[in-house]
Amino acid sequence: MYAIVETGGKQYRAEEGKTIRVEKLPAEKGETVKFDRVLMFIDGEEMQIGKPYLEDFTVEGKVIGTGRGKKITVFKFKRKKNYRRKQGHRQPYSDVLINSLGKQKD
Repeated sequence: MYAIVETGGKQYRAEEGKTIRVEKLPAEKGETVKFDRVLMFIDGEEMQIGKPYLEDFTVEGKVIGTGRGKKITVFKFKRKKNYRRKQGHRQPYSDVLINSLGKQKD
């Protein structure tokens, strides 16, 4: 059983008990987060696909940590013009442990 969720402009496969690394969320370590943009839900042999999202489906998780990714180097260069710019970037992320997925309980 798994679901495809959208957060931070990207899509992730969320399974219960697994950890996913998503774009940084505005939540502290230990807080619970809900992903309500569920694109697809697969429960064994049954598959449900949203148009674009599934109604009343959520994926709940707990933020277990935050950090910054591996450094990438951005280098701009124009030949014969003495133009060089070197810059580094580390993308922030949040690690989320998926607790439950399925229909939203009212």
